[in-house]
Amino acid sequence: MLCLTTSSPSALPRPSPAADRPGPGISGGGGGGNVRLSGVVVPSVPSSLRWSWPRKAKSKFSVPVTAQGTETMTTGGDGLGHLPIYDLDPKLAGFKEHFDYRMKRYLDQKQSIEQHEGSLEEFAKGYLKFGINKEGDASVYREWAPAAVEAQLVGDFNNWDGSKHKMTKDSFGVWSIKISHVNGKPAIPHNSKVKFRFRHGGGVWADRIPAWIRYATVDASKFGAPYDGVHWDPPTSERYVFKHSRPRKPDAPRIYEAHIGMSGEKPEVSTYREFADNVLPRIRANNYNTVQLMAIMEHSYYASFGYHVTNFFAVSSRSGTPEDLKYLVDKAHSLGLRVLMDVVHSHASNNRTDGLNGYDVGQNTQESYFHTGDRGYHKLWDSRLFNYANWEVLRFLLSNLRYWMDEFMFDGFRFDGVTSMLYNHNGINMSFTGNYKEYFGLDTNVDAVVYMMLANHLMHKLLPEATVVAEDVSGMPVLCRSVDEGGVGFDYRLAMAIPDRWIDYLKNKDDLEWSMSGIAQTLTNRRYTEKCIAYAESHDQSIVGDKTMAFLLMDKEMYTGMSDLQPASPTIDRGIALQKMIHFITMALGGDGYLNFMGNEFGHPEWIDFPREGNGWSYDKCRRQWSLVDTDHLRYKYMNAFDQAMNALDEKFSFLSSSKQIVSDMDEDKKVIVFERGDLVFVFNFHPNKTYDGYKVGCDLPGKYRVALDSDALMFGGHGRVGHDVDHFTSTEGVPGVPETNFNNRPNSFRILSPPRTCVAYYLVDEKAERRKKEAAVSWEENVTMGYIDVEATHAKERTDDEATSGSKKASTENVSGNKGMNFVFHSYDDGKK
Repeated sequence: MLCLTTSSPSALPRPSPAADRPGPGISGGGGGGNVRLSGVVVPSVPSSLRWSWPRKAKSKFSVPVTAQGTETMTTGGDGLGHLPIYDLDPKLAGFKEHFDYRMKRYLDQKQSIEQHEGSLEEFAKGYLKFGINKEGDASVYREWAPAAVEAQLVGDFNNWDGSKHKMTKDSFGVWSIKISHVNGKPAIPHNSKVKFRFRHGGGVWADRIPAWIRYATVDASKFGAPYDGVHWDPPTSERYVFKHSRPRKPDAPRIYEAHIGMSGEKPEVSTYREFADNVLPRIRANNYNTVQLMAIMEHSYYASFGYHVTNFFAVSSRSGTPEDLKYLVDKAHSLGLRVLMDVVHSHASNNRTDGLNGYDVGQNTQESYFHTGDRGYHKLWDSRLFNYANWEVLRFLLSNLRYWMDEFMFDGFRFDGVTSMLYNHNGINMSFTGNYKEYFGLDTNVDAVVYMMLANHLMHKLLPEATVVAEDVSGMPVLCRSVDEGGVGFDYRLAMAIPDRWIDYLKNKDDLEWSMSGIAQTLTNRRYTEKCIAYAESHDQSIVGDKTMAFLLMDKEMYTGMSDLQPASPTIDRGIALQKMIHFITMALGGDGYLNFMGNEFGHPEWIDFPREGNGWSYDKCRRQWSLVDTDHLRYKYMNAFDQAMNALDEKFSFLSSSKQIVSDMDEDKKVIVFERGDLVFVFNFHPNKTYDGYKVGCDLPGKYRVALDSDALMFGGHGRVGHDVDHFTSTEGVPGVPETNFNNRPNSFRILSPPRTCVAYYLVDEKAERRKKEAAVSWEENVTMGYIDVEATHAKERTDDEATSGSKKASTENVSGNKGMNFVFHSYDDGKK
């Protein structure tokens, strides 16, 4: 049975006569492009959670699959055949008809676009054809509005009288007008207001913002005023020119999720330039390598967090102009930060006056951006749903992606609401169990899947190093496998179950009720042939009605107990300790990348609440209180310092990009989790009050281990109980090559001190390099340079041999955490002279 959607009667919708359809720009050849492969096939997750995989080869960046010459689909006489995804997961072969159908739909749609538009890349240049563009000595305006029976272009340039600027309609429903320049200058001035005025079948005239408008503004002095479309075409002298190239794609993204408008401390909407100058340096100082920007596309309702988009090609004018946003992206690139944009193609604002929905005047779905009836309306979001089978909708959305990449130099996207796109039921009232029939059947919205396949192919063709993340809660298999393999083509999906686990524990369970196996299972329960972005909390966990994780942990005591001039209360001590542990174990065990929402790195208190009638239009909870982390005597600096160190640890050891992940110990009584990730060994002690001296830790490689990162260090607001200069020598366990005789299935072990509510990462010392270093007489102090703190630079007391085995004496005797804005660079004995 073919798994069709319930909508499209034709698998390949396109206008007719297509052969005469004009292309959007210069014709060019098509091509193939894809996302990277993991190369590791992993069976279903065993209950023991003790996995071991070969380590992947390290690379500076990833190359698209087709560029690597990796095996893709083998074709038969009908153009389809064996898909590589069946080798990754044999269960998928049971849904071969579904995959054959959607792959054929994708190939047919792509071929049709290439035939009639030149190539997919040219098709996605729609923004150079639609909207207002210069062509020779004239300005040409085009708008797709097949439901209109008469149309005009009106604006400041003609005193809103369209009688002399009537438009003509072609056979595809595209209206156009060519307006000659006046005295060598465009008749429609830069920064002037314009609208598309049309009469539809009912005889009613309507004014709408052009669908492809690049800027839209509102009169803030008028309450509830609609937005106006603004023609944005600055003179050359006023256009921002990019100065910096894109940074190379990292092996693992460490993403800082940010909202521009609420990024300042003042109770007002912050600007792109303020964010660039004031916040980007903080992000870089905390060792993130990627920024994800929310609410960039214009949205008339500020409190929608940017998810009810009204104007898809327009930069949100609350925070500045398109040139200001370009400055921000270029500044990020200059700091080595890649920039992703939160793109919303899952739905559109229901606004008619200033939104895309205004072009829906009751026509059939073939002549609209949206489906008609219930299928075109999301009842939970109160928004419109696209008809992804429509030729012009494909042009609009694919061009939207290219526009943001080409014009603003974005390095990729986070696709919002992917679950809603994947299914005809939009994920409403669905609880996904993992049964494959939930993913591949009549409920699958194949039109939307084909669009996302085209989109991912396009983005990786235009920018092979693009990073594209899917927000999907359903867990659809092969969402993050390449298009050529039979997947949908995303690079990463968000691991959305992780924050739910933490919130459940913090709200509903005492500390001793926390399940170590439950935590490990949640963090590792993913498809290992598809990459995930792990996060403990994002913007979703902070919106009004909920709290940030720090506020869940410490609540009202954050108002009175965060001063470092007084002893920490038990609540504050517990809160800071668990804040560090939760974020670190999420990062280290939860995925192939990490995400943090703006402010949570230092334990921002309270919650997020946008200005609205219910709060007296207050901005008090719609800002970031940077002064909390900048004030030297407040404890927020400790959480921020640990966040810096977490990211620096990955920068040094690249554990996030390692496929070696082994959970060897989940002790429910002791509340301890031990695992290996890459070259590091991690030990988490969640017990509220028990210290384990001489705790035995299994590991892979023999040798000498030292502390790489310690949450209990004084610089992170801890108690300094773990020795940082202690050598932990391994002992052989069991019979070599016989895992069942080993300790926790690990061939070697060493012993440590594990205080309560602490997490420590250990690294294997390169003893050859250490010997070379000692011979060169490089002193310990030379490892510490001005402006940097060495994680091992905390001095230790002399200890006995027994103490040295486990590090049972206090090590930290000096608190150096008062250094604000410090960068943590991890030096080990084997690093050599810096």
